[in-house]
Amino acid sequence: MMSNYKIGTHVGRFFVYLLLFVLLALTIVPIWLLIVNSTRSTTEIQQGISILPSWHMIENYRLLLSKGLNLPRGFANSLFLAVSSTVITVYFSLLTAYGLVVYNFPGKKLFSNFIVVLVMIPTQLSIIGFYQYMSKLGLTDNYASLILPLIANAGAVFFGKQYLESMIIHDLIDAARIDGATELGIFHKVMMPLAVPGAATMGIFAFVASWNNFFNAFILISSIEKYTLPMLVQTLRGDVYRTEYGAIYLGLALTIVPIIIIYAVFSRYIISGIALGAVKE
Repeated sequence: MMSNYKIGTHVGRFFVYLLLFVLLALTIVPIWLLIVNSTRSTTEIQQGISILPSWHMIENYRLLLSKGLNLPRGFANSLFLAVSSTVITVYFSLLTAYGLVVYNFPGKKLFSNFIVVLVMIPTQLSIIGFYQYMSKLGLTDNYASLILPLIANAGAVFFGKQYLESMIIHDLIDAARIDGATELGIFHKVMMPLAVPGAATMGIFAFVASWNNFFNAFILISSIEKYTLPMLVQTLRGDVYRTEYGAIYLGLALTIVPIIIIYAVFSRYIISGIALGAVKE
């Protein structure tokens, strides 16, 4: 009986590990092929898939520069948007989530449910009305149209609410009030230090989302000097007669470098933040 149980356990673990290996391969292989293709010429890419790098990376980079693309400027634009969006998203989302978790007020349940509904609405459904609204405010072709709306980021508020509900200590808040701390003081000096793992996790997701944000930026930004790095790479496909796939792949590879660095440095916060946020009393 015990022998059958051990065999069943080992078989179950084998299939679990096999599934995880398949998922890992599905994640890594496209990124590896992207990096490999960034080192190959257009002719080599058209010949088929290869898993081994080639020797045309410098040539592809020269092609990128020959197209008149200001890659350092695009990188700086993307970095500015990503950092600004991350700071605003994390701070105001946690502040809103803190208010929903700590305070009781009329309509609290309705407001929380409304946030869930907003999370489920795709951005594409509201982009026309959003563009018209930004146009009336005079914020088109302005980074403010990409940064300010993140103050009311429903997805980040929902994540922050779930996280704070799992770790908040009301007695600690009451003790801080007795000591004379203001409500904002409690949030800044008590809650924020405790919520570092969740804030870091939220910040990573916000940074990646802003860095990869092509759709909204393409709709709202029209000046080429304000283009982000993904938008600059997209302009390489404008030549109908000759498309330099090697240069395009190199440009795409450059766009994922900051994301890989962010995940490599802060991956432990993602694991701890999500794990703690998923535990409910």
